[in-house]
Amino acid sequence: MKFRLHALGVPHTITSEEFNACAYTQKVLKFCKMMTERGHHVIHYGHEDSEVICSEHVPVLSRETWNKVYGDHDYTSKFFKYDTKDDAYQEFYKNAIEEIGKRKEHLDILLPFWGWGVKTICDAHKDMIVIEPGIGYTDTFAKFKVYESYALKHSLEGKNKVGHCNPDWYGVVIPNYFDLKDFDFCDKKQDYMLFIGRVYEGKGVSIAIQVCEKLGLKLKIAGQLGDDYANKKFEKNVEFVGYVKMEERKKIMSEAMGVFVPSLYNEPFGGVQVEALLSGTPTITTDWGAFTENNINGVTGYRCRTFADFIEATRNVINKKIDYHECRKQGEKFSLENVAPMYEKYFKDVINLYSKNGWYELE
Repeated sequence: MKFRLHALGVPHTITSEEFNACAYTQKVLKFCKMMTERGHHVIHYGHEDSEVICSEHVPVLSRETWNKVYGDHDYTSKFFKYDTKDDAYQEFYKNAIEEIGKRKEHLDILLPFWGWGVKTICDAHKDMIVIEPGIGYTDTFAKFKVYESYALKHSLEGKNKVGHCNPDWYGVVIPNYFDLKDFDFCDKKQDYMLFIGRVYEGKGVSIAIQVCEKLGLKLKIAGQLGDDYANKKFEKNVEFVGYVKMEERKKIMSEAMGVFVPSLYNEPFGGVQVEALLSGTPTITTDWGAFTENNINGVTGYRCRTFADFIEATRNVINKKIDYHECRKQGEKFSLENVAPMYEKYFKDVINLYSKNGWYELE
């Protein structure tokens, strides 16, 4: 079965590899490529400068408006900024609603990757099948939901799903997906550990710093700085390398002895952890959220709960107790080729609800 898919971009970014710090933007970019190359009709709505593989790219946000609203914001050194009431969002909403109206057909699927940030557009097309295609946030609105992990699905469904029989047959888990060309495998590691991502306490960067200080290890930190770290002076063993683009990201991840991903909240997915595995690099994470599904303790890295756990895990990693080839093997489970059929199965199940037999529809 071939599907007609309408993919909504993220208004405050541009759908391209350049915006690799925004997980949602990258999901749009990779999804469009993944499904287009499998023969589905994918229509992308976004910034006019988007660089995306799709059946049709529909510009709904001008370069002029985006530059006026976000042009003076340096997203390479600071977190992204946005306001759904600003001119960029309003222009995006207006034009996307209009352009979708020109193109939609019966049983078309509308995909709000940015969730509530583009709900206004979904509300204007209630005759379409709206599916939230990669939930990594806490508030959902669509009837049909794709969660990034079971940890997040169970968390958002709440305790009533434990004490009562009220199943949601169409709340599915499909993991995030990755383009293998974006990662280089390397088993010749350099003498540093790595933290890469948003640099703030929620991501547990201080744990990485403390562990490396205790063990006398070099730590490289890459990413956008949060306010708490904007003017911070790091210790001599810590090198802040800033925002890294795709090629530099490949190199720094593949040559690290290990990558710290010690998030202090329940990670919905934690894409950096899988990116590290695809680079052949072990990961050291906390012991909750999606890490309990994706970081196999003693195989792809270690899950930790105390400082002593982190110290032991780091020692094991630098002493090569984790097989780099096994890391890559586990990471490849999240390739575009492996994840695409999961979406196809789910889209078919949803569309079957509009057939004569609904949930009972057979092949």
